[in-house]
Amino acid sequence: MGETYRKGKSRLAAAGNESPAFDAACLFQKVFGYNRQQLAVHEREPAQDAKAGEYAALVGERAQGRPLQYILGKWPFMELELLVGEGVLIPREETELLVRTAAELLKRKNNPSILDLCSGTGAVALGLAYFYPKARICAVELYDGAFSYLQKNIRNTGLHNVTPLRMDVLHPGAEEFPEWDGIVSNPPYVTTAEMETLQEEVKHEPHTALDGGADGLLFYRAIAKLWLPKLKPGGIAAVEVGDGQAEEVAALFQDAGLGEIRVEKDFNGIARVVGGIWGKD
Repeated sequence: MGETYRKGKSRLAAAGNESPAFDAACLFQKVFGYNRQQLAVHEREPAQDAKAGEYAALVGERAQGRPLQYILGKWPFMELELLVGEGVLIPREETELLVRTAAELLKRKNNPSILDLCSGTGAVALGLAYFYPKARICAVELYDGAFSYLQKNIRNTGLHNVTPLRMDVLHPGAEEFPEWDGIVSNPPYVTTAEMETLQEEVKHEPHTALDGGADGLLFYRAIAKLWLPKLKPGGIAAVEVGDGQAEEVAALFQDAGLGEIRVEKDFNGIARVVGGIWGKD
């Protein structure tokens, strides 16, 4: 079995994969059920031909640039394991900062009502549901593929205080909603021009989850105009932003009426989350 794993690792390395040992180990565990520590114990055992062939096929997909997360069909996010696949944005570690920032801003509110816009897999909504099991959370998503994964992840995690809703956040409709204690979002924020320069692997993900318009701020403008006014007095908002966007998004939200603006940096030192409190100067 060890030789089978090493062949996979070598093939990924030859294809230019940045983490061949990790990716090969993940694929090996998916097929054979052994992690790297367990593989060491079974190193000299022969691999069944059928499973070796399955493993080689998955390594081939990865070598051609298909995201590891899509091949595995699941990916960890905070304390959760989320189902992922073609048609939905892959949860990133950076987005955990958005959840933790929102949770910190909401800490004085009992059983808060929370609206998650552009929910995708439901990572942000479900992360907050984990922190606030008695919260009332609505997760808004428009596109078929992502909405399907949102529904699956609600079922799979058992966090049924999250309600999925299909809706386009860019168009009027917010006026029909109640007021909320919190509004969160990880919207598309890549500029249309930058879409052409993304890593090939990222291009496998749905463009609708990435393209934020000409300047990358299309969704933030909609949030500021349509959705922030649906916050209760003293309600909180927190959004993830792209590199270099925090200042402009903070200004947009401040002009809309959000106060006590805070900007949080991720583990790479990039200003990644903008948050604040509605109606506070």
